[in-house]
Amino acid sequence: MIRTFRAFRHPNYRLFFYGQSVSVLGTWIQQVAMSWLVYRMTGSPFLLGLTAFASQFPILLFAPLGGIWADRFDRRKLLLATQMLASAQGLALAALAYTGLIAVWHIIVMAAVLGVIMALDTPIRQSFVPEMVPSKQDMPSAIATNGFIQNAGRMLGPSIAGVLIAVSSEAFCFLVNGLSKIAVVAAIAMMQISAPQRKEAGAAIWRGLREGFTYARELMPIRLLLPIVALISFMATPYQPLMPIFAAEVFGGGAGMLGFLIGAAGLGGVTGLIYLASRKDVRGLSRVIVAGAAMAGVSLMIFAESKLLWLSLGAITVTGFGIILVGMGVSMILQTIVADEKRGRVMSFFTIAFLGMHPLGSLLAGTLAHAIGAAHTLFIGGACCVLGAIALWRQLPKLRANIREIYLRMGVAAE
Repeated sequence: MIRTFRAFRHPNYRLFFYGQSVSVLGTWIQQVAMSWLVYRMTGSPFLLGLTAFASQFPILLFAPLGGIWADRFDRRKLLLATQMLASAQGLALAALAYTGLIAVWHIIVMAAVLGVIMALDTPIRQSFVPEMVPSKQDMPSAIATNGFIQNAGRMLGPSIAGVLIAVSSEAFCFLVNGLSKIAVVAAIAMMQISAPQRKEAGAAIWRGLREGFTYARELMPIRLLLPIVALISFMATPYQPLMPIFAAEVFGGGAGMLGFLIGAAGLGGVTGLIYLASRKDVRGLSRVIVAGAAMAGVSLMIFAESKLLWLSLGAITVTGFGIILVGMGVSMILQTIVADEKRGRVMSFFTIAFLGMHPLGSLLAGTLAHAIGAAHTLFIGGACCVLGAIALWRQLPKLRANIREIYLRMGVAAE
């Protein structure tokens, strides 16, 4: 248990954790409110998928730019800028809703604006962790608890959103999100960090991206692990935009039921993160990643076919657990083995795989759900995840041998 929280020995990380926790909670409150408002206004599965697509698709285009900036400029100042822009987006959406002028196209456009901001913010934030936690021994704890923030927000935010929508309105949820960003802005401003000198400040953007891509392609763990992250993101995580359909049509509930279902997935994610943070080090994570992919796929297939609330809650909890084992397990390996001067760019590629594939999957899921139903859509996604786990399992001996060689050179493992 002590290993789980060893990153909190660093004051800057403690500030970041508290501020980011509030910010992420606000983000999830807004995400659920946007989905529920679109569904309430239209009842369209396609528009639900389109809204999720708009909020995530910019990651594919702008995350590499965020990675380049993270390797060239002061990451602390960049994070201050992205969080202030995110606050302005939430407040603008709240203003539209409170004045009664809001339309579905407003929600989709504002979701895209937030997507651009988050696409730039994510690789910067991930590569900023080593500056807050300079001890490599404490990095697994920092990476896992950083992921814990995201999944605690996923677990608590939807439930809070359901209550806020029931007692107030979606507009109030948007306002809460806009104000929540003030917490992380204040936390980052209070940090005492000396900005390290960035290399290649004058190099062309395309040259920097090409160098980062070549580095990622030549390193076997990146080459083998990023595809499984992309597959899980593409085929498993689209359960999120389709969840209002299960809440309303399968279980006959409202916003509260929606928050309950998404919160169960968040609980599974938090459990996975606690497990990862409690590990002694990163050795053995490749097997955990394979198991996580298989668990996510099988449990999603069960959720898709279940009509029992208790079984569905249990299955989606396991789905959240498996997705986190894959995503954060790969992140831990990459943060350990990647060279510091390439960290921002490699983490931008991870961001594309983990978050950027989600909008494409959401768009496909919304389209398929309209044609064949939400249950069949998720069942197909789960089956593809199982096939991906089998493919990676067949490469496991070669992958583990290569990773061990890297750990030996870095001193992470002993002969």
